[in-house]
Amino acid sequence: MIRFGTDGWRAVIADTFTFENLRLISQAVADAVNKQHRGSEPPQMVIGYDTRFLSDRFAMEAARVLAGNGIISWLTRTDAPTPAISYNVKEKGADAGIVITASHNPPRYNGFKLKAAYGGSATAEECALVEDELALMARQARGPNLMDYQQAIDLNLIRRFDPSWSYYEHLGTLVNLDLISEGELNVVADAMWGAGRGAFTSLLSRTRSRVSEIRGALNPGFGGIHPEPITQNLTDLAAAVQREHADVGLATDGDADRIGAIDAKGNFVDPHHIMALALRHLVEQRGLRGEVVKTVSTTLMIDSLAAKHDLQVHETPVGFNYIGDLMMRRDILIGGEESGGISVRGHIPEGDGILMGLMLLEVIAHAGAPLHEIIEELQAQHGPAHYGRIDAQLEYHLPKKQMVSLLVDRAPATINGETVARIDTKDGVKFYLADGSWLLIRPSGTEPVLRVYAEARSPEAMKALLETGQAMGQQVTA
Repeated sequence: MIRFGTDGWRAVIADTFTFENLRLISQAVADAVNKQHRGSEPPQMVIGYDTRFLSDRFAMEAARVLAGNGIISWLTRTDAPTPAISYNVKEKGADAGIVITASHNPPRYNGFKLKAAYGGSATAEECALVEDELALMARQARGPNLMDYQQAIDLNLIRRFDPSWSYYEHLGTLVNLDLISEGELNVVADAMWGAGRGAFTSLLSRTRSRVSEIRGALNPGFGGIHPEPITQNLTDLAAAVQREHADVGLATDGDADRIGAIDAKGNFVDPHHIMALALRHLVEQRGLRGEVVKTVSTTLMIDSLAAKHDLQVHETPVGFNYIGDLMMRRDILIGGEESGGISVRGHIPEGDGILMGLMLLEVIAHAGAPLHEIIEELQAQHGPAHYGRIDAQLEYHLPKKQMVSLLVDRAPATINGETVARIDTKDGVKFYLADGSWLLIRPSGTEPVLRVYAEARSPEAMKALLETGQAMGQQVTA
């Protein structure tokens, strides 16, 4: 059975991610949309795709299925960032959207993201409706309805379009492009071979910024890397920043909903710092207020900033869907997670690497100082904070709930000499220590893998926490 995870369905191309399964899930989506649609006009959906192998063909096939079910598809002309596609779902008043992408996963994967009418990821309830339709099709031994592609074009059921310009225009309302222009920044954009290619060069073309792009060609193999903007995957960007004497390097993942950066010295700037800098800028320079939401694995610098300005902070389990849900229900100024998905008020409830890259440029331009100096100032005011994460293999797999229970039952009074102030089990087990550091142990729900996160006041203390967390996880499975 095809099952949705926290952000759609992903599988290995030609193994489980096949045209046959793609048609089945598209038919299930069509059935769910047709049953939920209210109105005399036909339902409409937006379909886009990334740069992965056969993504364009998978997207066309999904459009053929929707056409066979009387649904109008707005199909992108070329690969496009997921947030651009999601924004167009909302902007066009469509019933839903489909993005063919596996985001930051390895090149052998592809995926199917389902977007809701509000421009964010479909809710668990909406995904469950699609899974129910899949099960019904199986019981009825019923296959998908397909329409010939050219026939669907002729009947105006498939409409090719460019999602970029309305999306770019919207981003211009969220960031100060004039201020960025005044900064005359030298920027290197790293598309990581993904769908964010060309975005920063297009958006900044009318400013006085100097922008060059690397890894922007169409390369479904992603140059042998995972298109995830983390330290080990950004050596090319660090080298380009040094070579171009650039002020900053901006990297987006495979579908451009995540952000990472490199400063002028070649140092990696993680999403924790990017979110904290954006929050500080929005509050202290733009004079904005609102609530803040972050995942349980995100830096306490956010809490420190929020406390300084008397802003309420919500902490959620890992996954942007939890953030997006709060962004739709409350007055959230900014929401984000440690993996690089961040969004702000006025935008769609979805992580957007392009938006946050522009926001970081605005921060630098306003400060009129190198990024590393801005970060040093942030650390002096709201740190020191040093973050790390490891994924550890376990001997065998225990159910997540059982492992969490064991970790809580065996919780120590102190960790590495620091008193455990409190324990949170929102997502895994998080130990808050008396000195302001923390350790999070998140067992996988599907495989013998332990995700360990830590933040401490020095790199050495952070590494020691990671080692302790790994050992604690291994002990409960011994």
